[in-house]
Amino acid sequence: MHYDKGIYTVESVSSGHPDKVCDQISDAILDECLRQDPKSRVAVEVFGSHGLIVIGGEVTTKAKVNYKKIALAVYKKIGYKKKPEVIVHVAQQSPDIAMGVDTGGAGDQGIMYGYATNETKEMMPGAVVNAHKLVKGLEELRKSGKADFLGPDAKSQITMDNDKVKTVLISTQHKDDVNPEDIKEALMEILIEKVIGDLEGVEVLVNPTGKFVLGGFDADTGLTGRKIQVDTYGGLIPHGGGAFSGKDPSKVDRSAAYMSRYAAKQLVSRGLGDKILVSVAYAIGRAEPLMVKAVNNEGDDLSSKLVKSFDFSPRAIIEQLDLLRPIYEETAAYGHFGKAGLPWEEIG
Repeated sequence: MHYDKGIYTVESVSSGHPDKVCDQISDAILDECLRQDPKSRVAVEVFGSHGLIVIGGEVTTKAKVNYKKIALAVYKKIGYKKKPEVIVHVAQQSPDIAMGVDTGGAGDQGIMYGYATNETKEMMPGAVVNAHKLVKGLEELRKSGKADFLGPDAKSQITMDNDKVKTVLISTQHKDDVNPEDIKEALMEILIEKVIGDLEGVEVLVNPTGKFVLGGFDADTGLTGRKIQVDTYGGLIPHGGGAFSGKDPSKVDRSAAYMSRYAAKQLVSRGLGDKILVSVAYAIGRAEPLMVKAVNNEGDDLSSKLVKSFDFSPRAIIEQLDLLRPIYEETAAYGHFGKAGLPWEEIG
């Protein structure tokens, strides 16, 4: 809660990062299941490696899904041109899990956190917002043709020191025939300065290894759910451990984290704190949480107000936030929070 004191670092990755490619394929599959059958139960994981995409998991759905077609469409939309091999191995969900979930219970045990701060209009930590803007900006520059020397794979990192930017780091895939100094000079002018502002006294690092030509699954492996801090609060706020992508909202890993964010935003907007952290915990198959807690930056316990104002049972969360809709692919890159139009981001 006091990350604004001293030195701290946050990161983000582009939509073309191998892990994020996997997240987007997982959530595109989830969206297609929900589009055809809102009652779908989905837990889909994707693994990518050197020309291969493997789709696995378990579903309970009436939807007819062409998993391979969805994976290839996402891969192409991100900006990759080589067509990978796709292997699909998706099974029916375990009846032992379904037994508790069907009665409105939680789809898993675990701890989830939500957070909001009034320091930015997005109600997110400013460094996290800017880290996302840097890699999102790279994608926009690449797709618009303003920086067609860029490739889809990229990472950003911002180090802060007492509310001042200390270091900006960008590692971005690029074409082989481009001079590294030209890349840095161009990005300083058309992106970094626009996002960060005055760069006096700021160390700027662009591709510090000197070269980043091979990217995506040509260079690295990817896996669904391996960028949970990028998905949430950049490592500044606790994360319960559960990933989001590829999971339908009966899985409280996802839906309760969204509800916790929603509740934290409401409490901040009511003036109950400049920064508020919400935490909840569940037992699999049980509807009522084992713990519901909220605390502000002054250390005030707001748990009673939280319990009075919000229902954290899985069924109530799904109804409150209208989660049985195909809205998830857009969450799978550049963070799940701080984006307009998502139901858990509404103030009301």
